[in-house]
Amino acid sequence: MSTARNAVARRAESVGTVQQQGDEQQKPTMAQQIERMKPELARALPKHMSADRMARIALTLIRKNPDLANCTTESFLGALMTCSQLGFEPDSPTQEAFIIPRKGQAEFQLGYQGMVTLFYQHPMASSLKVETVRENDYFEHEEGLDEKLVHRPCKTGPRGRAIAYYSVAKLVNGGRTFKVMYPAEIEERRQKMPSKNSPAWRNDYDEMAKKTVLRNHFKALPKSAELSRALAHDGTVRTDLDPNLIDVPPEYLEPAPAAITAGTSSATGDEDPWAGQDAAP
Repeated sequence: MSTARNAVARRAESVGTVQQQGDEQQKPTMAQQIERMKPELARALPKHMSADRMARIALTLIRKNPDLANCTTESFLGALMTCSQLGFEPDSPTQEAFIIPRKGQAEFQLGYQGMVTLFYQHPMASSLKVETVRENDYFEHEEGLDEKLVHRPCKTGPRGRAIAYYSVAKLVNGGRTFKVMYPAEIEERRQKMPSKNSPAWRNDYDEMAKKTVLRNHFKALPKSAELSRALAHDGTVRTDLDPNLIDVPPEYLEPAPAAITAGTSSATGDEDPWAGQDAAP
């Protein structure tokens, strides 16, 4: 009797194993999911961009970065959809946007070059630049009623270490505004970020500092709808794949700010934990 019961148990276990293997075989790979997603990408992308190219870029990313390949499929495809809706190729030489692995999830990260690109989509935008001031440069900075910013980079030798970062914006109505931040301010903000020692800060500190200045400057600048959306999604995890849902607040790896509306936030400063300053310039 005992032998018969054991035989039945082994057969049940065998059937369960075969069924589990069948389920695993039926589960599509991330590459297959990307291929299936191409029609949605085509709907989301600007007319000058190709869904086939975006799919190839996505496949290259997961092949080059095993950590991305190990992220959840939903989060990677969500980040890819956000890049597509904003018209950015992730991890391209333009450094406008990135898809970053973090805690098993894929985050969309907005680069400061992407911020500049989206700023120009506002009808009031005329020009915007972000610069690093070094110790051998000539630099004057005054705030108050008579604001002043003069920067002449050193041309006769090494410029030295960074001593300040600033952004300058001009509007079509003739208005001008600038924002200057010093290393101590940048460092204070970095220390409040969840991933203050991330590879981006270690390897591209100046670029991350520029992003910090620019994001802070945007508090006083007109923002296009696209820029507001990009800032709201910066450093977040998205799991929906609907091309029409970029205005829906995404999910967050860190606690979300107290108030967020579709595509905008109650604040856009780097002090917010969702500001996305900790992973890509």
